[in-house]
Amino acid sequence: MSPKQPRVAICPGSYDPITNGHVDVITRATALFDEVVVGVVAHSVRKTATLFTLEERLQFIDTSTAHLERVRAEAFDTLVVDFARRVGAVAIIKGLRAISDFEYELEMNQLNRRQAPDIESVYIMASPEWSFVSSSGVKELAIFGGDLGSLVHPEVAARLQEELGRTRN
Repeated sequence: MSPKQPRVAICPGSYDPITNGHVDVITRATALFDEVVVGVVAHSVRKTATLFTLEERLQFIDTSTAHLERVRAEAFDTLVVDFARRVGAVAIIKGLRAISDFEYELEMNQLNRRQAPDIESVYIMASPEWSFVSSSGVKELAIFGGDLGSLVHPEVAARLQEELGRTRN
């Protein structure tokens, strides 16, 4: 009898920056899989240039998920299904906050399924306290001096304020 293969999942995204909403989804994914690889897309075709470098985004993930076992961050610049295969993942984990997320993810699921029918897409609904949190919203709060304390890790909040913050009048 061969030993049981660990069930690996990926959580792909740009993570510019990682929020506590992302951490919630990653945490909940660890209850379902033996290992969770947070895949950081090096160059997104869907979004504008990232605020933070790839190295900074990977470091933010390591810092924000340090309390979680069996989670690691890794960069990729291929199709998400190719990345999943490379790390031995059986599933792609995505968090859903709103209907607009669902519409986009449904389309991506169909494309991914054509490329890799053996890799399942698993959707985790955002917890109510995080359903309004997005990386772009956090960046906008930082620009206008909003309180980021409950939305991102303190190190991420400090870097956002350093990069984007204005002093309030």
